[in-house]
Amino acid sequence: MVPRHDLTDQRRAARAPAATGQRPTGPPAAPPLQRAGADPAADVRPTREAQPTREVLAGYLHERAGELLRGLRAHDEAAGSAETAAEAAEAVRLLRRSARRICGTLQTFRPLLDTGWSDRVGAELRWLAEVLAKEHEYAARLDRLLTALHRLSAPAAGPDGESAGSVEARTGRPGVGAAKAGALLERQLTLARTRAHSAALRALGSGRFHAVADEIAVLASEAPLDEQSADRPAALTLRPLAELTHRRFAEAVDALPHGPEALAHTLTGTEGRHDAGWHHVRHLARQTRYALEVLEGPRPTAPGPGADTGSTTPLHAALVLVGRHLTRHRDAAEAAAAASAAGRTPRIAPATAYALGVLHADQRHEVEAARLAFCRTWPPAGDR
Repeated sequence: MVPRHDLTDQRRAARAPAATGQRPTGPPAAPPLQRAGADPAADVRPTREAQPTREVLAGYLHERAGELLRGLRAHDEAAGSAETAAEAAEAVRLLRRSARRICGTLQTFRPLLDTGWSDRVGAELRWLAEVLAKEHEYAARLDRLLTALHRLSAPAAGPDGESAGSVEARTGRPGVGAAKAGALLERQLTLARTRAHSAALRALGSGRFHAVADEIAVLASEAPLDEQSADRPAALTLRPLAELTHRRFAEAVDALPHGPEALAHTLTGTEGRHDAGWHHVRHLARQTRYALEVLEGPRPTAPGPGADTGSTTPLHAALVLVGRHLTRHRDAAEAAAAASAAGRTPRIAPATAYALGVLHADQRHEVEAARLAFCRTWPPAGDR
C-alpha cells in the first residue's frame, strides 16, 4: 500500500508497533517535496521553492512550450509519409503531453497569471489535446477488445464426449459469434480511428491551431505573470495553490465509493454515471502530479514497476502508480462501452450479440479490478 501524503506538512510518523500492535503497512513518508534518499545538506543551492515565482513558474512554462514547438516541428517534418509514420505518431504524443501539462499548469496556477489569457489558452490547449488523443484511443481500444475476445474465445477443455457448444454454454465463452463480433468491432473502431486521424490533421492545419501555436511561441520566451507575485518566493505563491489541488484530489478520493460499494454499479444500466466520479479523480491526480512537477522540476518518463525512483518523491511515485490504475479503469470502462454499443447494432446475429455481451462483462470486471487496485494503493481517509 502506498501511504497517503500531504503537501502541507510531513505525514504523521508511522503508527508505532507498540501503540497499535501492527506493523507499518508502508515506508514512512519522507518530508514533503524532498527527494527520497537525498541528503538535505548535500545541495547548498537554493531549492526551487526559495526561488522567485518568476523563475520557477515561468521557467516551467517556457520548457513545456519549447517542447510543444519541437513536437510541432517534428510532426511537420514526418507527416505525410508512410516511412515516417512512427516519427509522426511520436511527435503527436509529444504535442499531447506538452499541451496537457501547460493546460494543467495554467489551471492550477491561474491566480498568478493573466487570468483572461490563461483561460483562453488553456481552453484551446484542452481542445488540442482531446483532438490529438482520439486516434490513439481508438487504436488502443480496438487492440484491447480484440485481445480480450481472443482470450475469451480460446477453446475450453471439457469432459470426453462433451461438444464444443456445450462447453461454451457452460463456461460463458463467446462461442461461434466471437469471429463476427471481432469483425464488427474492427469495422466500427477502424472507421472511428480514420475519422479521428482526419480530424487531427484538419485541426493541425486550421487557423485555430495556428493561433494557439502563436500563443505558445510567445510563451516559450515570456509568460504573462502577475507582477505582484512574480518576485515572491515560490513557497509563498506556488505551494498553496499546489496544496489546494492536492486537497481537492484527496477529497474526491474520499467521496468515491469504497469496498463493496465500489463494485455495486459495475454491471448496471447506470454504470457510466458512476464511472464519471472515477474519471474525475484521474483528472485531479494528473493535475496534482503536474503541480508537483512545477515545484520540484519536470520528471523523466514515468518509471515502470521495479524501476529506480531515487529521483522521485513518495507523493509523486504514489501519483504515478494510482494514475496507472485510474488509466486502466478508464480504458476498461470505455472498451466496455464500445462493446455495448456494438451489441446494439441493428440486425446482428444472436451469437454475435451474445459474444459482445460476454466481452462487455469481461471489461466491466476489469473496471472492478482497477477500482480494487486503486483502493488498495490509495485508501480513503477512514481506512488509514
